[in-house]
Amino acid sequence: MLALLAGLLKEAYPGIELGSVDGFQGREKEAVIVSTVRSNAEHEVGFLGEKRRLNVAMTRPKRHLCVIGDSDTISRGSQFLKAWMDFLEEQADLRYPNLADVKLHGRR
Repeated sequence: MLALLAGLLKEAYPGIELGSVDGFQGREKEAVIVSTVRSNAEHEVGFLGEKRRLNVAMTRPKRHLCVIGDSDTISRGSQFLKAWMDFLEEQADLRYPNLADVKLHGRR
């Protein structure tokens, strides 16, 4: 997925750097977009289950952090992630998509 996104965005936005959480270890950027998109029946959260990697993802931006994901899946990942989602519900600027605009499996 990362290679696909990089290929699509490279020409239009040459200043954007795409990488994995581990690839940004020890570096900072003005703004970071973290994709946690994992919607599955098992509520598996991938790298978010590892606090060290989540810490890296959340501490790389200097000014702006944007997290994109399925809040239901994230909040079911662990008690820590549930507490994080509860904090975000209270303190962050959360935005939810208009489901009429969401494209599912190639269909609208």
